[in-house]
Amino acid sequence: MQQLSSKLFNKPKRKIKIMQFGEGNFLRAFVEWIIQDLNDKGAICSDVVLVQPMPFGRVNEIAAQDGLYTLRLEGIDGGRNVKSSQVINVVGDCVNPFADYEKFLKYGESEDLEVIISNTTEAGIAVDPTDTDFTACPKSFPGKLLALLKRRYDKFGGDENKGLNIIPCELIDNNGDELYRCLIELAQINKMDAAFVGWVKSACHFTSTLVDRIVPGYPKNEIEEIRKETGYIDNNVVKGEIFHLWVLKKEPSVQQALPADSTGLNVIFADDIKPYKQRKVKILNGSHTALVPVAYLAGIDTVGEAMNDPAIEKFVRDFVFEEVNPTIDLPQDQMTAFANSVIERYRNPYIRHELMSIALNSTTKFKTRLLPTLTDYVRIKGELPQHLIFAFAALVLFHKGKRGNEDIKLADDPTYLEKWKTLWAEFDGDYEKLARKVLGWKDAWDTDMNGIHPQIAQTVAKYLKAMSENGMRAAVDCFVGNCGCKGKCK
Repeated sequence: MQQLSSKLFNKPKRKIKIMQFGEGNFLRAFVEWIIQDLNDKGAICSDVVLVQPMPFGRVNEIAAQDGLYTLRLEGIDGGRNVKSSQVINVVGDCVNPFADYEKFLKYGESEDLEVIISNTTEAGIAVDPTDTDFTACPKSFPGKLLALLKRRYDKFGGDENKGLNIIPCELIDNNGDELYRCLIELAQINKMDAAFVGWVKSACHFTSTLVDRIVPGYPKNEIEEIRKETGYIDNNVVKGEIFHLWVLKKEPSVQQALPADSTGLNVIFADDIKPYKQRKVKILNGSHTALVPVAYLAGIDTVGEAMNDPAIEKFVRDFVFEEVNPTIDLPQDQMTAFANSVIERYRNPYIRHELMSIALNSTTKFKTRLLPTLTDYVRIKGELPQHLIFAFAALVLFHKGKRGNEDIKLADDPTYLEKWKTLWAEFDGDYEKLARKVLGWKDAWDTDMNGIHPQIAQTVAKYLKAMSENGMRAAVDCFVGNCGCKGKCK
Protein backbone atom coordinates (compact mmCIF):
# COMPACT_ATOMS: atom_id res chain seq x y z
CA MET A 1 0.00 0.00 0.00
CA GLN A 2 1.45 3.37 -1.05
CA GLN A 3 1.71 6.47 1.10
CA LEU A 4 -0.56 9.38 0.23
CA SER A 5 1.21 11.85 -2.06
CA SER A 6 0.73 13.84 -5.26
CA LYS A 7 1.64 10.66 -7.15
CA LEU A 8 -1.68 9.21 -6.03
CA PHE A 9 -3.80 12.37 -6.11
CA ASN A 10 -3.60 15.21 -8.57
CA LYS A 11 -2.74 18.35 -6.59
CA PRO A 12 -3.88 21.64 -8.16
CA LYS A 13 -1.30 24.43 -8.32
CA ARG A 14 -2.54 27.66 -6.79
CA LYS A 15 -0.86 30.83 -5.59
CA ILE A 16 -0.13 30.82 -1.87
CA LYS A 17 -2.27 33.65 -0.54
CA ILE A 18 -2.83 32.34 2.99
CA MET A 19 -0.31 31.74 5.77
CA GLN A 20 -1.39 29.58 8.68
CA PHE A 21 0.43 29.60 12.01
CA GLY A 22 -0.28 26.14 13.38
CA GLU A 23 -0.29 22.75 11.69
CA GLY A 24 -2.24 20.92 14.40
CA ASN A 25 -5.40 18.87 14.18
CA PHE A 26 -7.93 21.62 14.74
CA LEU A 27 -6.88 23.99 11.97
CA ARG A 28 -6.43 21.14 9.51
CA ALA A 29 -9.91 19.75 10.29
CA PHE A 30 -11.61 23.14 10.39
CA VAL A 31 -10.02 26.12 8.64
CA GLU A 32 -8.30 24.19 5.85
CA TRP A 33 -11.51 22.25 5.25
CA ILE A 34 -13.31 25.58 4.80
CA ILE A 35 -10.55 26.83 2.50
CA GLN A 36 -10.86 23.59 0.52
CA ASP A 37 -14.60 24.19 0.10
CA LEU A 38 -14.01 27.77 -1.03
CA ASN A 39 -11.52 26.56 -3.63
CA ASP A 40 -13.68 23.70 -4.82
CA LYS A 41 -16.64 26.04 -5.36
CA GLY A 42 -14.62 28.78 -7.07
CA ALA A 43 -14.97 31.41 -4.36
CA ILE A 44 -11.18 31.71 -4.07
CA CYS A 45 -8.09 30.25 -5.72
CA SER A 46 -5.62 30.08 -2.85
CA ASP A 47 -3.18 27.65 -1.33
CA VAL A 48 -1.89 27.72 2.26
CA VAL A 49 1.61 27.76 3.67
CA LEU A 50 1.75 26.05 7.06
CA VAL A 51 4.07 27.62 9.63
CA GLN A 52 5.12 25.50 12.59
CA PRO A 53 4.85 27.85 15.61
CA MET A 54 6.85 25.65 18.00
CA PRO A 55 10.27 24.04 17.66
CA PHE A 56 8.59 20.62 17.54
CA GLY A 57 5.66 19.92 15.25
CA ARG A 58 4.60 17.95 12.21
CA VAL A 59 5.32 20.12 9.16
CA ASN A 60 7.94 17.59 8.01
CA GLU A 61 5.38 14.77 8.12
CA ILE A 62 2.86 16.86 6.19
CA ALA A 63 5.50 17.94 3.64
CA ALA A 64 6.46 14.28 3.14
CA GLN A 65 2.92 13.73 1.77
CA ASP A 66 3.16 16.82 -0.49
CA GLY A 67 0.81 18.66 1.87
CA LEU A 68 -2.00 16.14 1.32
CA TYR A 69 -3.92 14.54 4.18
CA THR A 70 -7.26 12.87 4.80
CA LEU A 71 -10.04 14.50 6.79
CA ARG A 72 -12.46 12.04 8.34
CA LEU A 73 -15.78 13.59 9.40
CA GLU A 74 -18.09 11.48 11.56
CA GLY A 75 -21.30 12.29 13.36
CA ILE A 76 -25.03 12.79 13.03
CA ASP A 77 -26.30 14.98 10.21
CA GLY A 78 -30.03 15.51 9.83
CA GLY A 79 -30.71 12.53 12.06
CA ARG A 80 -28.47 10.18 10.04
CA ASN A 81 -25.15 8.66 11.08
CA VAL A 82 -22.56 9.95 8.62
CA LYS A 83 -18.96 9.04 7.85
CA SER A 84 -16.96 10.70 5.10
CA SER A 85 -13.32 10.84 4.03
CA GLN A 86 -11.87 13.65 1.94
CA VAL A 87 -8.35 14.44 0.78
CA ILE A 88 -7.48 18.04 1.60
CA ASN A 89 -5.18 19.49 -1.08
CA VAL A 90 -4.81 23.18 -0.17
CA VAL A 91 -1.45 23.00 1.62
CA GLY A 92 1.03 24.41 -0.90
CA ASP A 93 4.08 24.63 1.36
CA CYS A 94 5.30 23.97 4.90
CA VAL A 95 7.81 26.05 6.87
CA ASN A 96 9.61 25.45 10.13
CA PRO A 97 10.89 28.96 10.98
CA PHE A 98 13.19 27.55 13.64
CA ALA A 99 14.99 25.55 10.94
CA ASP A 100 14.66 28.01 8.02
CA TYR A 101 13.95 31.48 9.34
CA GLU A 102 14.80 33.20 6.06
CA LYS A 103 12.31 31.10 4.09
CA PHE A 104 9.64 32.12 6.57
CA LEU A 105 10.53 35.83 6.29
CA LYS A 106 10.59 35.65 2.48
CA TYR A 107 6.86 34.98 2.59
CA GLY A 108 6.55 38.47 4.03
CA GLU A 109 7.83 39.75 0.68
CA SER A 110 5.23 37.83 -1.32
CA GLU A 111 3.01 39.85 -3.63
CA ASP A 112 0.42 37.08 -3.34
CA LEU A 113 0.12 36.85 0.45
CA GLU A 114 -3.18 38.29 1.73
CA VAL A 115 -4.30 36.42 4.84
CA ILE A 116 -2.75 35.22 8.12
CA ILE A 117 -4.68 32.61 10.18
CA SER A 118 -3.50 31.30 13.54
CA ASN A 119 -4.27 28.84 16.29
CA THR A 120 -1.32 28.69 18.66
CA THR A 121 -3.30 27.74 21.81
CA GLU A 122 -4.74 30.23 24.27
CA ALA A 123 -1.24 30.84 25.66
CA GLY A 124 0.07 31.72 22.19
CA ILE A 125 -1.30 35.26 22.12
CA ALA A 126 0.88 36.81 24.79
CA VAL A 127 3.76 39.25 24.93
CA ASP A 128 7.19 37.77 25.60
CA PRO A 129 9.31 40.79 26.60
CA THR A 130 12.47 38.74 25.97
CA ASP A 131 11.63 38.53 22.24
CA THR A 132 14.12 41.22 21.28
CA ASP A 133 16.45 39.44 18.81
CA PHE A 134 14.82 39.44 15.39
CA THR A 135 17.95 38.20 13.64
CA ALA A 136 16.92 34.71 14.78
CA CYS A 137 13.47 33.16 14.95
CA PRO A 138 11.50 34.79 17.81
CA LYS A 139 10.16 32.44 20.45
CA SER A 140 6.59 33.74 20.60
CA PHE A 141 3.87 33.78 17.97
CA PRO A 142 3.47 37.60 18.20
CA GLY A 143 7.25 37.86 17.78
CA LYS A 144 7.23 35.76 14.60
CA LEU A 145 4.28 37.67 13.16
CA LEU A 146 5.89 41.00 14.00
CA ALA A 147 9.11 39.93 12.26
CA LEU A 148 7.14 38.90 9.15
CA LEU A 149 5.23 42.18 9.10
CA LYS A 150 8.45 44.19 9.48
CA ARG A 151 10.01 42.36 6.52
CA ARG A 152 6.88 43.10 4.50
CA TYR A 153 6.87 46.77 5.52
CA ASP A 154 10.51 47.14 4.49
CA LYS A 155 10.06 45.28 1.20
CA PHE A 156 7.14 47.40 0.04
CA GLY A 157 8.25 50.70 1.54
CA GLY A 158 5.28 51.00 3.84
CA ASP A 159 2.72 50.65 1.03
CA GLU A 160 -0.71 50.87 2.66
CA ASN A 161 -2.08 48.42 0.09
CA LYS A 162 0.31 45.68 1.24
CA GLY A 163 -1.17 45.16 4.69
CA LEU A 164 -2.44 41.71 5.65
CA ASN A 165 -5.77 40.36 6.91
CA ILE A 166 -5.10 38.69 10.24
CA ILE A 167 -7.56 36.10 11.61
CA PRO A 168 -6.65 34.48 14.96
CA CYS A 169 -8.62 31.42 16.06
CA GLU A 170 -7.21 31.06 19.57
CA LEU A 171 -9.89 30.52 22.24
CA ILE A 172 -9.58 33.80 24.11
CA ASP A 173 -11.93 36.76 24.32
CA ASN A 174 -11.52 39.34 21.55
CA ASN A 175 -8.64 37.39 20.05
CA GLY A 176 -8.16 39.81 17.15
CA ASP A 177 -7.98 42.84 19.40
CA GLU A 178 -5.69 41.00 21.83
CA LEU A 179 -3.26 39.91 19.10
CA TYR A 180 -3.15 43.47 17.78
CA ARG A 181 -2.43 44.75 21.30
CA CYS A 182 0.40 42.24 21.75
CA LEU A 183 2.01 43.22 18.44
CA ILE A 184 1.96 46.91 19.25
CA GLU A 185 3.32 46.34 22.77
CA LEU A 186 6.11 44.10 21.48
CA ALA A 187 7.00 46.64 18.78
CA GLN A 188 7.26 49.31 21.44
CA ILE A 189 9.42 47.08 23.67
CA ASN A 190 11.76 46.69 20.70
CA LYS A 191 11.64 50.46 19.99
CA MET A 192 10.59 49.82 16.41
CA ASP A 193 10.12 52.67 13.97
CA ALA A 194 6.94 54.65 14.70
CA ALA A 195 6.13 54.66 10.98
CA PHE A 196 6.16 50.84 10.95
CA VAL A 197 3.90 50.70 14.01
CA GLY A 198 1.58 53.14 12.28
CA TRP A 199 1.52 50.89 9.20
CA VAL A 200 0.51 47.87 11.33
CA LYS A 201 -2.30 49.96 12.79
CA SER A 202 -3.59 51.38 9.50
CA ALA A 203 -2.73 48.85 6.79
CA CYS A 204 -3.32 45.52 8.58
CA HIS A 205 -6.79 44.30 9.41
CA PHE A 206 -7.50 42.22 12.51
CA THR A 207 -10.75 40.38 13.14
CA SER A 208 -11.89 38.51 16.24
CA THR A 209 -13.38 35.06 15.81
CA LEU A 210 -15.21 32.20 17.48
CA VAL A 211 -14.56 28.63 16.31
CA ASP A 212 -16.51 25.49 17.12
CA ARG A 213 -15.88 21.92 16.00
CA ILE A 214 -14.91 18.91 18.07
CA VAL A 215 -11.69 17.45 16.62
CA PRO A 216 -10.52 14.23 18.32
CA GLY A 217 -7.44 14.20 16.04
CA TYR A 218 -5.60 11.14 14.70
CA PRO A 219 -7.99 8.14 14.79
CA LYS A 220 -5.47 5.52 15.89
CA ASN A 221 -8.18 2.99 16.77
CA GLU A 222 -9.70 3.23 13.30
CA ILE A 223 -6.62 3.70 11.17
CA GLU A 224 -6.59 0.17 9.70
CA GLU A 225 -10.25 0.50 8.70
CA ILE A 226 -9.52 3.88 7.08
CA ARG A 227 -6.50 2.49 5.19
CA LYS A 228 -8.54 -0.38 3.80
CA GLU A 229 -11.30 2.02 2.81
CA THR A 230 -9.04 4.61 1.15
CA GLY A 231 -6.41 2.27 -0.27
CA TYR A 232 -3.38 4.28 0.90
CA ILE A 233 -1.30 5.02 3.98
CA ASP A 234 -1.81 8.46 5.51
CA ASN A 235 0.15 9.33 8.63
CA ASN A 236 -1.65 12.67 8.95
CA VAL A 237 -5.30 11.60 9.01
CA VAL A 238 -7.38 13.90 11.20
CA LYS A 239 -10.85 13.16 12.53
CA GLY A 240 -13.55 15.73 13.26
CA GLU A 241 -17.27 15.92 13.90
CA ILE A 242 -19.78 16.99 11.27
CA PHE A 243 -20.86 20.15 13.10
CA HIS A 244 -18.91 23.33 12.42
CA LEU A 245 -19.31 27.02 13.20
CA TRP A 246 -17.03 29.96 12.46
CA VAL A 247 -18.12 33.42 13.54
CA LEU A 248 -15.92 36.34 12.47
CA LYS A 249 -16.34 39.98 13.36
CA LYS A 250 -17.17 41.96 10.24
CA GLU A 251 -14.09 43.48 8.63
CA PRO A 252 -14.58 44.38 4.94
CA SER A 253 -11.00 43.66 3.92
CA VAL A 254 -11.10 40.21 5.56
CA GLN A 255 -14.46 39.41 3.97
CA GLN A 256 -13.10 40.30 0.56
CA ALA A 257 -9.91 38.28 0.92
CA LEU A 258 -11.59 35.25 2.51
CA PRO A 259 -15.35 35.14 1.72
CA ALA A 260 -15.81 32.15 3.98
CA ASP A 261 -19.58 32.66 4.24
CA SER A 262 -20.16 32.46 0.49
CA THR A 263 -20.47 28.72 -0.10
CA GLY A 264 -23.21 27.68 2.31
CA LEU A 265 -21.07 26.55 5.24
CA ASN A 266 -21.95 27.53 8.81
CA VAL A 267 -19.81 30.69 8.71
CA ILE A 268 -21.08 34.07 9.92
CA PHE A 269 -19.60 37.55 9.64
CA ALA A 270 -21.23 39.42 12.52
CA ASP A 271 -21.21 43.00 13.80
CA ASP A 272 -20.68 41.60 17.29
CA ILE A 273 -19.48 38.06 18.04
CA LYS A 274 -20.20 38.35 21.77
CA PRO A 275 -23.75 36.89 21.60
CA TYR A 276 -22.42 33.92 19.63
CA LYS A 277 -19.72 33.33 22.20
CA GLN A 278 -22.35 33.54 24.95
CA ARG A 279 -24.42 31.01 23.02
CA LYS A 280 -21.54 28.55 22.74
CA VAL A 281 -20.31 28.97 26.32
CA LYS A 282 -23.76 28.98 27.89
CA ILE A 283 -25.33 26.20 25.80
CA LEU A 284 -22.51 23.86 24.75
CA ASN A 285 -20.00 24.36 27.56
CA GLY A 286 -22.65 25.19 30.16
CA SER A 287 -24.78 22.13 29.50
CA HIS A 288 -21.64 19.97 29.64
CA THR A 289 -20.84 21.40 33.07
CA ALA A 290 -24.43 20.95 34.28
CA LEU A 291 -24.59 17.42 32.91
CA VAL A 292 -21.41 16.00 34.44
CA PRO A 293 -22.19 15.74 38.18
CA VAL A 294 -25.79 14.72 37.58
CA ALA A 295 -24.99 11.96 35.09
CA TYR A 296 -21.79 10.76 36.76
CA LEU A 297 -23.41 10.40 40.17
CA ALA A 298 -26.25 8.53 38.45
CA GLY A 299 -23.69 5.90 37.40
CA ILE A 300 -22.99 7.11 33.85
CA ASP A 301 -19.48 7.61 32.43
CA THR A 302 -19.80 9.27 29.00
CA VAL A 303 -21.79 12.02 27.30
CA GLY A 304 -23.19 9.57 24.76
CA GLU A 305 -24.45 7.22 27.47
CA ALA A 306 -26.00 10.17 29.29
CA MET A 307 -27.92 11.27 26.21
CA ASN A 308 -29.26 7.74 25.75
CA ASP A 309 -30.69 7.87 29.28
CA PRO A 310 -34.25 9.27 29.03
CA ALA A 311 -34.17 11.14 32.36
CA ILE A 312 -30.72 12.67 31.83
CA GLU A 313 -31.52 13.60 28.22
CA LYS A 314 -34.72 15.34 29.31
CA PHE A 315 -32.86 17.14 32.10
CA VAL A 316 -30.25 18.50 29.66
CA ARG A 317 -32.76 19.40 26.94
CA ASP A 318 -35.09 21.24 29.32
CA PHE A 319 -32.16 23.03 30.96
CA VAL A 320 -30.99 24.36 27.59
CA PHE A 321 -34.37 25.32 26.12
CA GLU A 322 -36.11 26.56 29.26
CA GLU A 323 -33.29 28.19 31.21
CA VAL A 324 -30.34 29.02 28.94
CA ASN A 325 -31.95 30.17 25.70
CA PRO A 326 -34.00 32.96 27.33
CA THR A 327 -30.79 34.59 28.63
CA ILE A 328 -29.12 35.06 25.21
CA ASP A 329 -29.93 37.97 22.94
CA LEU A 330 -30.13 36.24 19.56
CA PRO A 331 -33.11 35.44 17.29
CA GLN A 332 -35.10 32.51 18.66
CA ASP A 333 -34.82 30.46 15.47
CA GLN A 334 -31.04 30.65 15.67
CA MET A 335 -31.10 29.66 19.33
CA THR A 336 -33.38 26.69 18.65
CA ALA A 337 -31.28 25.48 15.74
CA PHE A 338 -28.04 25.75 17.72
CA ALA A 339 -29.51 24.07 20.80
CA ASN A 340 -30.82 21.18 18.71
CA SER A 341 -27.41 20.83 17.06
CA VAL A 342 -25.75 20.60 20.48
CA ILE A 343 -28.09 17.80 21.55
CA GLU A 344 -27.36 16.03 18.27
CA ARG A 345 -23.61 16.44 18.77
CA TYR A 346 -23.88 14.92 22.23
CA ARG A 347 -25.41 11.84 20.63
CA ASN A 348 -22.49 11.39 18.21
CA PRO A 349 -21.81 7.63 18.33
CA TYR A 350 -18.30 8.06 16.93
CA ILE A 351 -16.92 10.20 19.76
CA ARG A 352 -16.42 8.82 23.26
CA HIS A 353 -16.43 11.85 25.56
CA GLU A 354 -15.64 10.90 29.15
CA LEU A 355 -17.58 12.84 31.79
CA MET A 356 -14.54 12.92 34.05
CA SER A 357 -12.52 14.69 31.37
CA ILE A 358 -15.15 17.44 31.33
CA ALA A 359 -15.11 17.49 35.16
CA LEU A 360 -11.57 18.87 35.18
CA ASN A 361 -11.55 22.25 37.02
CA SER A 362 -15.32 22.02 37.51
CA THR A 363 -15.39 24.67 40.26
CA THR A 364 -14.08 27.35 37.92
CA LYS A 365 -16.19 25.98 35.07
CA PHE A 366 -19.34 26.57 37.12
CA LYS A 367 -18.30 30.18 37.66
CA THR A 368 -17.52 30.87 33.99
CA ARG A 369 -20.12 28.70 32.27
CA LEU A 370 -23.17 28.55 34.56
CA LEU A 371 -23.08 31.44 37.01
CA PRO A 372 -23.73 34.02 34.23
CA THR A 373 -26.84 32.06 33.18
CA LEU A 374 -28.02 31.89 36.80
CA THR A 375 -27.71 35.63 37.37
CA ASP A 376 -29.15 36.52 33.95
CA TYR A 377 -32.13 34.19 34.39
CA VAL A 378 -32.99 35.59 37.84
CA ARG A 379 -32.67 39.14 36.48
CA ILE A 380 -34.96 38.40 33.52
CA LYS A 381 -37.48 36.01 35.10
CA GLY A 382 -37.35 36.97 38.77
CA GLU A 383 -37.18 33.32 39.80
CA LEU A 384 -34.60 30.56 40.12
CA PRO A 385 -33.70 28.29 37.18
CA GLN A 386 -34.50 24.96 38.80
CA HIS A 387 -32.42 22.74 36.50
CA LEU A 388 -29.35 24.88 37.06
CA ILE A 389 -29.86 24.86 40.84
CA PHE A 390 -30.29 21.07 40.71
CA ALA A 391 -26.99 20.86 38.78
CA PHE A 392 -25.30 23.08 41.35
CA ALA A 393 -26.51 20.83 44.17
CA ALA A 394 -25.11 17.87 42.22
CA LEU A 395 -21.78 19.71 41.92
CA VAL A 396 -21.70 20.10 45.72
CA LEU A 397 -22.39 16.39 46.21
CA PHE A 398 -19.88 15.46 43.50
CA HIS A 399 -17.18 17.19 45.53
CA LYS A 400 -17.90 14.98 48.48
CA GLY A 401 -15.71 12.65 46.43
CA LYS A 402 -17.82 9.49 46.43
CA ARG A 403 -19.91 7.64 43.84
CA GLY A 404 -21.39 4.88 45.94
CA ASN A 405 -18.39 3.09 47.45
CA GLU A 406 -16.08 4.38 44.71
CA ASP A 407 -13.73 7.33 45.25
CA ILE A 408 -14.08 10.07 42.63
CA LYS A 409 -10.72 11.23 41.23
CA LEU A 410 -11.38 14.93 41.62
CA ALA A 411 -9.13 17.13 39.48
CA ASP A 412 -9.21 20.81 40.36
CA ASP A 413 -7.18 23.62 41.87
CA PRO A 414 -5.67 22.12 45.07
CA THR A 415 -6.92 25.11 47.08
CA TYR A 416 -10.46 24.48 45.89
CA LEU A 417 -10.25 20.76 46.60
CA GLU A 418 -9.06 21.44 50.13
CA LYS A 419 -11.97 23.85 50.68
CA TRP A 420 -14.50 21.30 49.39
CA LYS A 421 -12.99 18.73 51.75
CA THR A 422 -13.34 21.15 54.67
CA LEU A 423 -16.93 22.03 53.80
CA TRP A 424 -17.96 18.38 53.80
CA ALA A 425 -15.91 17.60 56.92
CA GLU A 426 -17.86 20.32 58.77
CA PHE A 427 -21.25 19.09 57.52
CA ASP A 428 -23.47 18.27 60.51
CA GLY A 429 -26.58 17.08 58.71
CA ASP A 430 -27.97 20.59 58.12
CA TYR A 431 -28.18 20.80 54.32
CA GLU A 432 -29.28 24.43 54.25
CA LYS A 433 -26.32 25.49 56.39
CA LEU A 434 -23.98 23.65 54.04
CA ALA A 435 -25.67 25.27 51.04
CA ARG A 436 -25.23 28.75 52.53
CA LYS A 437 -21.54 28.10 53.18
CA VAL A 438 -20.94 26.89 49.64
CA LEU A 439 -22.96 29.71 48.06
CA GLY A 440 -21.06 32.23 50.17
CA TRP A 441 -17.63 30.98 49.00
CA LYS A 442 -16.44 34.23 47.42
CA ASP A 443 -12.97 32.94 46.55
CA ALA A 444 -14.57 30.44 44.17
CA TRP A 445 -17.50 32.45 42.77
CA ASP A 446 -16.19 36.04 43.10
CA THR A 447 -19.50 36.84 44.77
CA ASP A 448 -21.77 35.69 47.60
CA MET A 449 -24.37 33.72 45.69
CA ASN A 450 -26.73 33.80 48.66
CA GLY A 451 -27.67 37.29 47.48
CA ILE A 452 -28.84 36.16 44.04
CA HIS A 453 -32.30 35.09 45.26
CA PRO A 454 -33.84 34.75 48.76
CA GLN A 455 -34.74 31.08 48.16
CA ILE A 456 -31.48 29.91 46.64
CA ALA A 457 -29.96 28.25 49.72
CA GLN A 458 -33.21 26.55 50.63
CA THR A 459 -33.62 25.23 47.08
CA VAL A 460 -30.05 23.94 46.84
CA ALA A 461 -30.53 22.24 50.22
CA LYS A 462 -33.76 20.57 49.10
CA TYR A 463 -32.12 18.99 46.05
CA LEU A 464 -28.92 18.15 47.92
CA LYS A 465 -30.91 16.32 50.59
CA ALA A 466 -32.85 14.33 47.97
CA MET A 467 -29.66 13.33 46.15
CA SER A 468 -27.80 12.40 49.33
CA GLU A 469 -30.59 10.40 50.95
CA ASN A 470 -32.29 8.83 47.92
CA GLY A 471 -29.39 8.63 45.44
CA MET A 472 -28.89 10.62 42.25
CA ARG A 473 -30.80 8.18 40.07
CA ALA A 474 -33.97 8.54 42.17
CA ALA A 475 -33.46 12.30 42.52
CA VAL A 476 -33.10 12.99 38.81
CA ASP A 477 -35.97 10.65 37.88
CA CYS A 478 -38.13 12.50 40.36
CA PHE A 479 -36.97 15.89 39.11
CA VAL A 480 -37.94 15.20 35.50
CA GLY A 481 -41.18 13.45 36.51
CA ASN A 482 -40.15 9.89 35.64
CA CYS A 483 -40.83 8.45 39.08
CA GLY A 484 -44.63 8.38 38.90
CA CYS A 485 -45.18 11.12 41.49
CA LYS A 486 -46.14 13.63 38.75
CA GLY A 487 -43.60 16.10 40.00
CA LYS A 488 -44.87 16.21 43.58
CA CYS A 489 -41.47 15.25 45.02
CA LYS A 490 -39.75 17.90 42.91
